[in-house]
Amino acid sequence: MSQDRLILELQKIVGQQSVLYKPDDLLAYECDGLTIYKHRPRAVVFPADTEQVAAVVKLLNREKVPFIPRGAGTGLSGGAIPIGGEVLISLVKMKRLISVDFENRTAVVEPGYVNLRLTKAIAHEGYYYAPDPSSGMSCTIGGNVGENAGGPHCLKYGVTSNHVLGVEMVLPDGEIVTLGGMVPDMPGYDLTGLVVGSEGTMGIVTKIIVRILKKPQGVKTVLALYDSVDDASETVSAIIAEGFIPGALEMMDKTAIEGVEAGTYPVGYPKDLEAVLIIELDGLTAGMEEMSEQIVEICKKHNVREVRVAQNEQERTLWWSNRKTAFGAMGNLSPDYLVQDGVIPRSRLPEVLRRIAEISRESGLRIANVFHAGDGNLHPLILFDSSKPGETELAVKVGSEVLQACADAGGSITGEHGIGIEKQQDMTKIFTREELDAQIAIMRVFNPENLCNPDKVFPKPARCVEVKKAAAASL
Repeated sequence: MSQDRLILELQKIVGQQSVLYKPDDLLAYECDGLTIYKHRPRAVVFPADTEQVAAVVKLLNREKVPFIPRGAGTGLSGGAIPIGGEVLISLVKMKRLISVDFENRTAVVEPGYVNLRLTKAIAHEGYYYAPDPSSGMSCTIGGNVGENAGGPHCLKYGVTSNHVLGVEMVLPDGEIVTLGGMVPDMPGYDLTGLVVGSEGTMGIVTKIIVRILKKPQGVKTVLALYDSVDDASETVSAIIAEGFIPGALEMMDKTAIEGVEAGTYPVGYPKDLEAVLIIELDGLTAGMEEMSEQIVEICKKHNVREVRVAQNEQERTLWWSNRKTAFGAMGNLSPDYLVQDGVIPRSRLPEVLRRIAEISRESGLRIANVFHAGDGNLHPLILFDSSKPGETELAVKVGSEVLQACADAGGSITGEHGIGIEKQQDMTKIFTREELDAQIAIMRVFNPENLCNPDKVFPKPARCVEVKKAAAASL
């Protein structure tokens, strides 16, 4: 089908104003949060409901035009980048909170509904939505489902997959299906769990049933300042070993601290500080004071320079605002940065952080570490200057070396940002060829013609013909 004809057919489905196709209009859709790769889509279409999504998908499937679902574009692994001239199906118009059931603690949202809006919408009844990625004020729950997003509080409460009961989804042929339901532990295979984190390779989610939680009675937030990254890392393991599961346990190193202190929400950290921990306890008010005192004592046993307990909500909010702006604050230190997303056993934090420091010295690129220390989900931020020849490529190489360090420690190459195109080749660090082929075979059950977000997640040359061969061999 010609480009003109395709645009006309798409406009018939969603309306003339809901299709972008002129080159200037497509510039903003060349990348997502991973800006080192840029490719222009064939077109961008904005359906308003499930039926329009299904109609668009049926058209594209019939014409064998590949397509990609897209949320707010905040993804950090290139999962929504159109590397082969695909049509982007943007879900930002599908942004309704469809229903809330406080008695059964569930809500139903459309994929374009912004994460933080859900908590704000149900706060008056004392409820909240637990997954809280740092981009929560702009990322969408549909995108969170695609990447299985986490956040600072996933240590205690889990990632997105722990809070999704079911989804409505448009399959790559346009069929509409419902997976899971309004109650947990539906019989049969856990297809909802399979879809969450599949990065849009199995279909397009158009409704999401999520769990909502009652806000905890009490919260205590502790700030611990260290002269040694090792001491801060060992404190993390000690807290968990003592039987505490904080609501959040975050860490920033010296370079990250330098960035956030030059940002919008400076705390006033000493300039020679090597590491800071934010430890948040939540739960019943009874016993909260005693628990915070025990946390303070654990910090003192591990050579803490200074430890503070937030005296009011204003102080607590400042500490968290400082932490949650850490990624963007790297712009205070470098014109460009590449964020990685490895996971390691928390007991291996000291040695892996030392290895990351070695990689930084060897490459000459600064690396800032800001991460979910409690569950070992690292976010090394590799600082570079894309205007310098070869430095972008060096940053990518350094990122892969960091992921190798995570794999060598018995960890994973992603905790919440996904694989996308950025980490495709790194998949071989943790999976054998046979294991990858088995995953491709599962994907092909949903996406047999590789039209829905093609050539993502799995390492090249696992595309088109190769994917078909691998899937057939595994079935």
